Amino acid sequence: MGHAYIIDAIRTPRGRGKQGKGALSDVHPQELVAQLLVAAAKRQGWRPEDVDDLVLGCVSQVGDQGANLARNAVLSAGWPQEVTGTTLNRFCGSGLQAVNFGAMGVMSGAQQLVVAGGVESMSRVPMGSDGGGQDGGNTHLRARHFQVPQGISADLIATLEGFGREDIDAIALRSQQRAEVAVAEGRFARSLVPVVHPETGRVLLAADETPRAGTTAAALARLEPSFVGLGAAEAGAAGETLDALALARHPQAGAIRHMHTAGNSSGLADGAGLVILASEDHVRAQGLKPRARIRAMATVGSEPVIMLTAPAAASRKALRMAGMDVRDIDLWEINEAFAAVVLQTQNALGLPSERVNVNGGSIALGHPLGATGAILLGTVLDELERRGLSTGLVTLCISGGQGIATIIERL
Repeated sequence: MGHAYIIDAIRTPRGRGKQGKGALSDVHPQELVAQLLVAAAKRQGWRPEDVDDLVLGCVSQVGDQGANLARNAVLSAGWPQEVTGTTLNRFCGSGLQAVNFGAMGVMSGAQQLVVAGGVESMSRVPMGSDGGGQDGGNTHLRARHFQVPQGISADLIATLEGFGREDIDAIALRSQQRAEVAVAEGRFARSLVPVVHPETGRVLLAADETPRAGTTAAALARLEPSFVGLGAAEAGAAGETLDALALARHPQAGAIRHMHTAGNSSGLADGAGLVILASEDHVRAQGLKPRARIRAMATVGSEPVIMLTAPAAASRKALRMAGMDVRDIDLWEINEAFAAVVLQTQNALGLPSERVNVNGGSIALGHPLGATGAILLGTVLDELERRGLSTGLVTLCISGGQGIATIIERL
């Protein structure tokens, strides 16, 4: 088995994911990817005609994100028609899963050069647009596993872990403050590709739109919990509330303490990210200069009602596969879907705060669902280089009870 080398990683800025309010809401998601494809091919000495496949993660694959987004992005970019594209969905892990599948292709020898990543335009295709809900409307599955919305799961995790509102607000404040420093110091500059109007070429967005500079603990504390009404909504066949259905699986919680707000949960966002992967043979034959290699990849399933606790298990599995220990990882990127997820994972693995999400995360920077995993991989690679460190681990929680993790090592 050969190595999977990371040649480059780029991304768009993240725009606010609300129609008419975000700078990218008038840009078709295919064009977000197409602009990255054009930019990527100019940055390194590889040729689009050598690309075996474009693998893209995208969660809501309907409307603008329907058809085969990846193939259409290849065509829109003006790349050779021989380059293929495929689109996948592993919910919030989609972008990282696309990278992992691309890595598997080049490691196996079946492919030589793969572009992988993800995209989500949450302003144009809002979350849930596919109509599938949590379980696709399968009543047999629902009787076995009644999957509640993720916000209720996040509040249940916080309750079971004994977190207080101040604990999860502290994670949110950390995210905002670290993102503010990262932006001010230009730490994202290497990967960022400004998005331009497809017809006029006018720059629409050159920096992340979602961070709230100057956020304070007091401001976060004033926000009302987001999921109280949802938890009280009747959903079961016997008229049970969503909170009651979650507690039926986890009665030790007693009652769910709703504490996640708009301030300590990830923000809706538009954006895309790409990672260029090459085999050892292709690197040698073309004289490419890899930035890193992928050491290990893993997915793990977890209990589907609480849903969001698998990142720690997925990380441990990836570490075992790499023959590594938690202490061998220099920088961690734990997706900030909800603050409690980050805190639970950090505590479960015994991670020091100074190694986790050092440039902020999705709470400050936004979470374009299908793109985030690929974006985080590029973010940790850039920061490893900036600090002169070696190893990074990216992990995300996933709806339905899954986790994904990838370990990279600089060369």
